[in-house]
Amino acid sequence: MEEEAAPVTELEILGECQYPGEPAVVRPSRPTPRHTLHLSNLDDQRFLRFSIKYLYVFAAPAAVPAGALRAALARVLVDYYPLAGRLRPSDDDEGKLVVDCNAEGALLAEACLPGLTAAEFLRGRARPHKSWRKLLYRVEAQSFVAVPPLVVQVTRLGCGGMILCTAINHCLCDGIGTAQFLHAWARAARAGDGALDDGDDLPAPPFHDRRALRPRCPPRVAFTHPEYNSCGGNGAVANGNGNGNEAPSLLARLLGQPLAPVSLTFTAAHLLRLKRQCAPSLKCTSFEALAAHVWRAWVRALDPPGALRVKLLFSVNVRRRVKPELPRGYYGNGFVLGCAESTAAQLTSPSSSLAARYGVRLVQEAKECVDDDYVRSMVDLLEERRGARPDLAASLVISAWTRLGLEDLDFGAGTAAHMGPLTSEIYCVFLPVIGDPDGTTVLVSVPQAAADRFQQCCLGFLKDTDVDAKLMS
Repeated sequence: MEEEAAPVTELEILGECQYPGEPAVVRPSRPTPRHTLHLSNLDDQRFLRFSIKYLYVFAAPAAVPAGALRAALARVLVDYYPLAGRLRPSDDDEGKLVVDCNAEGALLAEACLPGLTAAEFLRGRARPHKSWRKLLYRVEAQSFVAVPPLVVQVTRLGCGGMILCTAINHCLCDGIGTAQFLHAWARAARAGDGALDDGDDLPAPPFHDRRALRPRCPPRVAFTHPEYNSCGGNGAVANGNGNGNEAPSLLARLLGQPLAPVSLTFTAAHLLRLKRQCAPSLKCTSFEALAAHVWRAWVRALDPPGALRVKLLFSVNVRRRVKPELPRGYYGNGFVLGCAESTAAQLTSPSSSLAARYGVRLVQEAKECVDDDYVRSMVDLLEERRGARPDLAASLVISAWTRLGLEDLDFGAGTAAHMGPLTSEIYCVFLPVIGDPDGTTVLVSVPQAAADRFQQCCLGFLKDTDVDAKLMS
């Protein structure tokens, strides 16, 4: 029987970053096309109007000079020139955003933090702390649209290591797209001013055009799309008071409490144990098993009324699900939200094996329904309902950063010792584990009062003797 992981630590970074000067404006190193890039309905939907913030820690042997990073960024922006442009509202289409590909440039700030070493950060890296936000240059802007699509800060540490933070506008690219860009940047840094290394596998060039996901005319919404529908119809049952508008606010009230980040790492053995809970009647992937497991633990920890309908929303890559498939190198948002739905009571059945199979099957069904027809219907729904947002009233949202290669970033001197988000949010992130390609770290913020129970619910399966028997069979 495996032991539970030791309690994770948290690092508060003291002191302030020292900036030797203003951030550099990094423009493409060669002339680039000047035009307006129209974004798809999947790109500029309201809930994606933020930046994806990555944090990398490189120990001293793997750190590279900021000048080399800046020069490589200028070279890679020749190919990824929309990231050097600026967002603005469309002149022709109310509620839509476009990108002016005008080569205004990305921002790259250089800083130093001599009071921190890479080793100290790595000892307290499990749970992000609000003090980490100082590691990314703050752009003073009146709106999200006014912030450059790409902002970078390189912070030198007292040990000679460095922390690299990037903020990449989510309206321009999804997780796959950001990984594609970051690896192109790293490849440019490794190559310097010369040709790419012979050992580098050259990927497809970035594909900018978003018209493959344009809406139909007229729009045809052929599915109910529960990921965007309110749970309100079941509110009266949950509260027993006949007011259908109160139940959806139940978890919103809970989540309005002070939040505490929880970070748990599931090894390959742990994930096998979760998958074997469903055996032999149901085969599943590691993602399906872990997503259903975390969803159940989240609901148990928050303890809503049993009749409340709860949802799990997670991203489904549609690049190969649409017809024709999206072009190779497509780095725009190529995902839709899958939605699994259940009453809280059904999802949290006392029987762990029954609940596991039930939850996993719901996740599988949510994935299976995403085909070309579903994606086109979603694009059309967003055309008809500008400003539509996902139903988050009683929903856990999972974003998987695993299997994207984000942890393998190498600018020429070695890979990062740590990769993760800059902050912990209310949505759940599945992170790769450096050194364990089959492991997954789960990071999510929950109400402080529910944090210990959430962790216990997540780790309780390690004491499940029925699962132990299956593993031994």
